[in-house]
Amino acid sequence: MKKALLLLVLGVFASPLTTFASEADLLVPDLKQSYFSSFGANGWDLLFVGMTIIVFGLLFGLYQYSQIKKLPAHSSMLKVANIIYETCKTYLLQQGRFLIILFLIIGVAIFYYFFGLSHMALPKVFLILFWSVLGILGSYSVAWFGIRINTLANARTAFASLRKRPYDVVNIPLKAGMSIGLLLICVELIMMLIILLFVPGESAGACFIGFAIGESLGASALRIAGGIFTKIADIGADLMKIVFNIGEDDPRNPGVIADCTGDNAGDSVGPTADGFETYGVTGVALITFIILAVTGVEFQASLIVWIFIMRLLMVVTSVLSYEINSYISKAIYGKSLAFNFEAPLSSLVWISSIVSIAATYLASYFLLANMSGLEGTGLWWKLSTIISCGTLAAALIPEFTKAFTSSKSRHVEEIVVASREGGASLNILSGLVAGNFAAFWTGLVIAALMAGAFLISAMGLAEFMIYPSIFAFGLVAFGFLGMGPVTIAVDSYGPVTDNAQSVFELSRIEQIKGIKEEVNKDFGFVPDFVTGKQYLEENDSAGNTFKATAKPVLIGTAVIGATTMIFSIILILRKAGLLQIELTDAPVILGFISGGAVIYWFSGASMQAVTTGAYRAVEFIKNNINLEKEEADIDDSKAVVKICTQYAQKGMWNIFIVLLTITLSFAFINPNFFVSYLISIAVFGLFQAMYMANAGGAWDNAKKVVEVDLKEKNTPLHEATIVGDTVGDPYKDTTSVALNPIIKFSTLFGLLAAEISIEMIKTGQALLAQIIGWIFLAIALVFVYRSFYGMRIPKKDTQNSKNKTAHKIGNKTGINHQQDVPVTNENISKN
Repeated sequence: MKKALLLLVLGVFASPLTTFASEADLLVPDLKQSYFSSFGANGWDLLFVGMTIIVFGLLFGLYQYSQIKKLPAHSSMLKVANIIYETCKTYLLQQGRFLIILFLIIGVAIFYYFFGLSHMALPKVFLILFWSVLGILGSYSVAWFGIRINTLANARTAFASLRKRPYDVVNIPLKAGMSIGLLLICVELIMMLIILLFVPGESAGACFIGFAIGESLGASALRIAGGIFTKIADIGADLMKIVFNIGEDDPRNPGVIADCTGDNAGDSVGPTADGFETYGVTGVALITFIILAVTGVEFQASLIVWIFIMRLLMVVTSVLSYEINSYISKAIYGKSLAFNFEAPLSSLVWISSIVSIAATYLASYFLLANMSGLEGTGLWWKLSTIISCGTLAAALIPEFTKAFTSSKSRHVEEIVVASREGGASLNILSGLVAGNFAAFWTGLVIAALMAGAFLISAMGLAEFMIYPSIFAFGLVAFGFLGMGPVTIAVDSYGPVTDNAQSVFELSRIEQIKGIKEEVNKDFGFVPDFVTGKQYLEENDSAGNTFKATAKPVLIGTAVIGATTMIFSIILILRKAGLLQIELTDAPVILGFISGGAVIYWFSGASMQAVTTGAYRAVEFIKNNINLEKEEADIDDSKAVVKICTQYAQKGMWNIFIVLLTITLSFAFINPNFFVSYLISIAVFGLFQAMYMANAGGAWDNAKKVVEVDLKEKNTPLHEATIVGDTVGDPYKDTTSVALNPIIKFSTLFGLLAAEISIEMIKTGQALLAQIIGWIFLAIALVFVYRSFYGMRIPKKDTQNSKNKTAHKIGNKTGINHQQDVPVTNENISKN
């Protein structure tokens, strides 16, 4: 079956790749044609010198890494952290093999169509293949670095909590996040600058296309599969707290190690790969727009240089903001025994936003204000203001998100109050309310700032380009990313804080004989385990909140950035005389409806993969947990990881094939229908993602309030919030986060498919195009069917569950509910 699937994907990819020839033939202007009088240098020289900033960013990120590695931690905690890292390595290696298979398929198709059918010169074909590989390796390498530094920071954070210095508990994961953010941005920047500076203009377009393909492929696979993996493990581990009445991260629970691995697979590997792709694809989209829509080669070169200097500045402004925030936070909280763990993170976001906006205006003034031909146009402040709308959004959205997900928010308080009397039912309903209100307010913020950018674009930008509003929206997306390392840092904060709490429990450091004396002798302080545990739980709540704040920023970037790529299809249709996208046209209305349908299918398919995988994980854990032991067998823990990986990849195959075939199908059936479809998935996806991310974050922190603030663990109230949290897990960490790469993936490959379709219509092959489209739709519907019915819990299991043997909560050994269908290490592969 797998061979058939591979051949199908090969056939699917083969169709759109003929159009890469036109995209790859884009002529990137010579940057030496631009001249910036304020600096007395051309654009090429400025960017070449600017590469020193990248080197600085890389060195600073590696310095942060070395600092974390030198921090002390007890051997029991280091042992647990190493086990987590080893299981993460196993997962990433498996995903690496998965990516190799996908790339080999795409690589064969690229080579055949570019060389065999389009007769492109062989060196140019290899350029596309080479930069595709680099795009994948970029996503994969930053993801690997992320899990490495996170699994160093988790043990150090856990150990630091014992000193009764809570500021260190905040500082370590934030330092790790900044290291990831800087490495990610700098690696992406240096790759794109190499293309701009050292690849001839006639070949640079091919390199950018290859790079975008690789990034998109890597991010989609790692984000979707990671999201499924992490929530299978999380739900499996969490439900054991109810079934066996055991504590959080109980060492006897085989699901805990898998949960820790999932924290990194879903909340570190996925976001870093996704972030890498987001920054790269947004840059490629803006470069493409400038080449196609801006008049004058010299001005094209100047705008490209300006955009990349803005990108270089984000490295400087992020490091500066981080240092300023560290100084202020240490002065305020350094000696405090208790404070709001969210406060230093919030101040970092706002400081970074203010510094970034100021740097944008300052640099734009010196670059553009005195440029020949631009004097008196005010272009410098207009472009700066448009970008700043996006940068401001990246600061405002976290504030609105906290209003619905923070443990201090009224919505989270409402969930807890509702749960006390109404149990899990009212808990779930209150969480849905929080998610819906959050989507409303966040959507209004994004719309307001885009409207502001539109108004600025109407102030004379039409003199320099066509469709200036589209360029403005692209710059807003660019502005969303204006404080990139900080956005990635606060997002990466969560998996470290979550893991730190698990490391504390799994190490069983409290139970080690003479541990207080040992720690005092070796490290010079007497550990306070009760206070340390409290710090870690409070910090985990802050991590949950800021993981939620980063999600709308990234999805907002995907949606706004997608408009630039959709615009390219509209231009092609207009040039061909085929453009018909009036709201009264039937294909447009049908496209809007179909886009919504696909978003809801994806939401269901991704959560179904989690549901079935979690069922298998719970079944295995119930059958194998032994409460008489001090800790679970490592083989049992690895078995749970294997279950999570199997169902993550099984779900990924179905989703991946549907997305490919349905994108090709709609593009071939009717290009105007397809344009409205792409707009629809962007809009539906935006609100679905924001709703699900915020609802999930609210449920998660409601559980934290019960555990940390109310101290009501192992009560009916606690059980109700655990149920809500398990519902929210796939909401916030599987479906919502994967919609970001899904939208970009569909738009990027849809652009290519639309070009084929338009060309076939122009040459009188409209009927053939529609036939091909309906064939692809039939294939897509088969795999849509499989994404549920092929992923269902086997019927024999549901029948046997009726005869389940009740387990005894008070027993030391757990008994499986499905005694007739035991799940063991030996038969996992059979299921």
